[in-house]
Amino acid sequence: MMFYGGGDPIKQMFLDELGNTQYLDQKMIDSEREKYGLNDPFLVQFKNYLFNITQGDWGTSYRAQRPVLDMIKPRLWISIQLGFAATIFMALVGIPLGIMAALYHNKWIDLTIVGTIVTINAIPIFVTGPLLLLFFVLVVPIMNVPYGWNGLFDSQVILPIVVITISTLPIVLRQTRTSVLEIKNEDYIRTARAKGLTERKIILKHVLRPALTPVITSLGLVMITLVNGALFVELIFNIPGFGKMTIDAIRDVDHPLIMSTVLVGTLVVMGSNLIVDLIYFILDPRINN
Repeated sequence: MMFYGGGDPIKQMFLDELGNTQYLDQKMIDSEREKYGLNDPFLVQFKNYLFNITQGDWGTSYRAQRPVLDMIKPRLWISIQLGFAATIFMALVGIPLGIMAALYHNKWIDLTIVGTIVTINAIPIFVTGPLLLLFFVLVVPIMNVPYGWNGLFDSQVILPIVVITISTLPIVLRQTRTSVLEIKNEDYIRTARAKGLTERKIILKHVLRPALTPVITSLGLVMITLVNGALFVELIFNIPGFGKMTIDAIRDVDHPLIMSTVLVGTLVVMGSNLIVDLIYFILDPRINN
């Protein structure tokens, strides 16, 4: 799709601020295409890219004229920080709410929590972001317009993290609620009640650990989504992260940068799955058998 889609990477290289290429003629275009090997068939270009990757050469961005790897490292680190912070915040909010909804199953607390989450889940993130931005900046002016990136501990990063968390909170809450409801109906829980254990001890000692195992797994999957799918938040708040860089690369038809972001995104997914499997192995010793 990238190679056969619209757009000429050479023309994109020479665009000025007004989107014009008035200083570019056909002779220069042909020369640049030959320089970057764009006249070769797709499979040849892709083979050359993979071969260069094995040599540690990730290529040079057409637009920025900088090594791709040097561009990816700081951008990816920003997105990882955002994703990690949102994951922690989401766990601190979603897991207790899921447990509370399960303990008060089919009561007004459960119905209120589930109904609110279902409503939130129906609103796309590209709608939630601007709405919250308008609300906290104009309606209830308790913060300035969060724009750009000044580090994870800057106050302006709170709203982007909240927006990311809201978009994925239903996943953790539903998983927690379902897991706790399943564990509550197990025979050993009935046995614990028959022995006279208090409900508090039953929840803390016998329910939480087995119930949280699949929740931790879902957190790992959510982390993947946060790193690779927070591009709307990065675009809305102009955060120079991995997602925004990917969108910019697609807009500029920057082949080396597009292929490298796809490759890095794949590696992040694989690494996250490996970490989740290791955590699952630690939390559930039954896997040893």
